[in-house]
Amino acid sequence: MSLAVRVIPCLDVAEGRVVKGVNFLNLRDAGDPIELASRYYEDGADELTFLDVKATVDNRSTMYDLVTATAERLFIPLTVGGGIREVDDVAKLLEAGADKISVGSAGIQNPNLLTQIANRFGNQVLVISLDLKRSRSTPSGFVVTTHGGRQETNLDALSWVTRCQELGAGELLVNSIDADGTRSGFDVEMLAAIREISQVPVIASGGAGKAQDFPQAAQAGADAILAASIFHEGSVTIADAKNELEKAGFEVRNAVR
Repeated sequence: MSLAVRVIPCLDVAEGRVVKGVNFLNLRDAGDPIELASRYYEDGADELTFLDVKATVDNRSTMYDLVTATAERLFIPLTVGGGIREVDDVAKLLEAGADKISVGSAGIQNPNLLTQIANRFGNQVLVISLDLKRSRSTPSGFVVTTHGGRQETNLDALSWVTRCQELGAGELLVNSIDADGTRSGFDVEMLAAIREISQVPVIASGGAGKAQDFPQAAQAGADAILAASIFHEGSVTIADAKNELEKAGFEVRNAVR
């Protein structure tokens, strides 16, 4: 039996509020994270992701409190990312109630951190966040970026995906910087290229604009699909996304009709 395709709302959080912009710029308020998280849980979300987009020392205690408050209300896996630079950060977030941790830029700067996290807490805890752009500078045509897509590295995306799996990745969160916030659909070519070489689950992110985009991402090989703006604004519901996946022949859980 095939595994169900997961639908995951993402809450970008700054100073205790949910925010949204295009390509991580011009952030605007999108609501209270606990209220939104509770609504998504009731609507049938399979998991939830919090991303601390400011990730400063000042915001860190706010995020711990937010994770605890959310985990007390929800009974689905919660992933938290943003500002994780050492193993102790992971320990504190797991203690606060997170189930999984998403690591991006810090893993590029210090690949050993990924192995340390996987060895101490298990691969299932470690989600590698990949902010990728199309580029002529790399053999695959995709390059790894940092700082919310604002800085390109010299890493080829597919080479880094292979390396991340060697370092202990439990899942890969693949975010298209080109598509992020544009609602133009997921970068299915990028997803298919990563699916071909990935031995761990792939989460599609960046570009969701309509419910029909979800089965397209699944057809490209995504095991889970993450979206933000369309859920926050209600233009697409979790039920809409799951119904489209079901119509396309994919198994889903907790569909609310």
